[in-house]
Amino acid sequence: MPAESLRWDTLEALKNSPKGRIKYNPDWLERGEDILAGCNESPSLSPLSGLILKRLSTRPLQKTRSLCSPSRDTSPGLSEEGALSSSLPTSPYQTLLSPASPRSASPFHLSSPPTSSSKEDDKPEEEEEDEDEADLSPVANPTPPPAISLMSPKATQVAGFIRICEEKHRAKAKAELNRRVELQERLVATVAGLESEQLKRFEELMELKQRQEFQSMRDMLDKEAQESLGRQEKMKEEHQKRIKILNLRLREAEQQRVREAELERQRQTDGRERLRALNAVQEEVLQLHQLLEPATALDHASLITRGNQLCSQVSEVVRTTAEGEFPSVEDMAVVERALQDMRSLVRELQQQVSQEVERRRREQEEEENRRKQAELQAQQEQEKKNAALSAKEKAKKKGLQTSAEESTLKWFKELQEAAYQCAQSFEDLNNTKDMQTKKMRMELQKAASIPVSQISSVSGSKLREVFDKIDKLLSGRPVVSGGKSVSTSLHPHGLEFVSYKLAEKFVKQGEEEVASHHEAAFPIAVVASGVWELHPRVGDLILAHLHKKCPYSVPYYPPMKEGTSVEDYQRILGYRVEDSGVEAQDSFLKRMSGMIRLYAAIIQLRWPYTNKQTPDPHGLNHGWRWLAQMLNMEPLADVTATLLFDFLEVCGHALMKQYQGQFWKVIFLIKDDYFPRIEAVTSTGQMGSVMRLKQFLENALRTKQIPPPKGQLFPGFWRT
Repeated sequence: MPAESLRWDTLEALKNSPKGRIKYNPDWLERGEDILAGCNESPSLSPLSGLILKRLSTRPLQKTRSLCSPSRDTSPGLSEEGALSSSLPTSPYQTLLSPASPRSASPFHLSSPPTSSSKEDDKPEEEEEDEDEADLSPVANPTPPPAISLMSPKATQVAGFIRICEEKHRAKAKAELNRRVELQERLVATVAGLESEQLKRFEELMELKQRQEFQSMRDMLDKEAQESLGRQEKMKEEHQKRIKILNLRLREAEQQRVREAELERQRQTDGRERLRALNAVQEEVLQLHQLLEPATALDHASLITRGNQLCSQVSEVVRTTAEGEFPSVEDMAVVERALQDMRSLVRELQQQVSQEVERRRREQEEEENRRKQAELQAQQEQEKKNAALSAKEKAKKKGLQTSAEESTLKWFKELQEAAYQCAQSFEDLNNTKDMQTKKMRMELQKAASIPVSQISSVSGSKLREVFDKIDKLLSGRPVVSGGKSVSTSLHPHGLEFVSYKLAEKFVKQGEEEVASHHEAAFPIAVVASGVWELHPRVGDLILAHLHKKCPYSVPYYPPMKEGTSVEDYQRILGYRVEDSGVEAQDSFLKRMSGMIRLYAAIIQLRWPYTNKQTPDPHGLNHGWRWLAQMLNMEPLADVTATLLFDFLEVCGHALMKQYQGQFWKVIFLIKDDYFPRIEAVTSTGQMGSVMRLKQFLENALRTKQIPPPKGQLFPGFWRT
């Protein structure tokens, strides 16, 4: 229905009016504002109410009239509305419109619908609404005249609805406000209670924290007090320890001072003793030098020159002591050596004088016995020729040689020439007059000889230390000897000197140590073999020294040349000839046995820490060559049996394992053919070595086995 739709439009217009847009705020009370302040204002219609009124009219109005005008309207709708509005009671809500505006005196300005001829056709709809709103808005007149507006029934009904709606809203707002106030009061009470409880908990927490801080502060103070007491005790203990240490240091310092004073007194005493000894040596040297003065008549200028040099050496040492210093141990060693040299010079001079006297005496005797000697000499030469012829015939008949093969002799001479060249290369080192060079020569000789003297079969580790020391010395690296660092690079010919002396010392160990203790041949031989493999020149020098001292190690029987004295020939054969005469045969055989045993051990041993892929520099093939060469030569009485027994006892086991059947053929040859020759040249008093050889051969052939030699180094030795 149109009326119902208009009602809802009216309500929508009222809702959008200023009264309908009133908002309620719960904070009004707090700000001191009146909640119903907006309701006391004069109500006014919405700007859209004009449009509503226009729609209420069923026909267009020609003129705008006021509802309160005395002129009557013939429109039945308007008359009914006026009657209805006049019958309503007077109230603030009855006054829907403020006093009239200057444009119209009536509360409502009703305009007729626009026509095509009016000037307002060109205005948009919004401008019309604005004009209507301007027409319907109350006039800002502070003192409007009281007037009662007559409304139509429809307007009265709308006003009633508005009032009812406002009452409902007012009651609802009041109830909501009371509810909110009550809720706010409860909330404030709850918050106040919670704040009170929280304040109590906070106060309790603060008290707890204060008690805890007080307790922690108290514990910390107690702990600091305990730590302070502990530190005091510790400092007290440290103080006592330091006092003890200081007392010990004071005692040690006092003992050190006493020792130093004692050492100083001892040094002074030793220095004075050395000084007295130096004076005694100088006196003896000068006395010995006086004995050299008669030598000028014999034209021995070299002895006089050497004596003067020795006196100068002693005088130089004495000159250093004249400056207030005591002679050192080295100075005394130099002086003692000079004294010994001076004694040797005097002894040599006396020998030369005695030899000269003896020579003159012999010349006189020779002049008297010249004829006898000439006859004897002719007879001896004839006998020698006969003996040589018989020996050659015998050798041709029996197939044995009296001398070594040409290749063997050539090899022997080459080794001797190499050793002679090596000795000549450091001749300047031997004949030097410089004290520093002499001192260095002595240190090098000690560095070469002392390690060889230390070789023993105690343990493999010690043997390796000795070998490493020798290897370092031959390699030019410094080694420590006698507390001093020594190196062959200190002299241009230091390496030749050390190599020569080292080889000489190895042979000397065989001559002395092995001769006395047969088991010592193996540790010496294994070190010599290792040095030989790394430094072949040393091996050649070892062979040269061995051949010179023991020509049977070649093997070689040196013939006696014309013009060679018996003593010189005995030296060539290996005998020691001194002033007292030639050494005994037992001593000679003992030394030869030691060197042959050393040679037999060298050819079967190798240093275990070298490269086994390289060939042995002097292996078992040389042992086989020596044995074959020995059996191709005529035996010598006592010598051949001794050397064959020693060689086979040391090297027989290795040769048996290497050559097997060939070796046993050689043993049979010795037993059946060569041994009778040895017995033929051996006298009754020299049968000891022959019997030992015979027993050895019989045991070997009976058991078909040659036992390993005593003292042989087994693999477990190198792990010790």
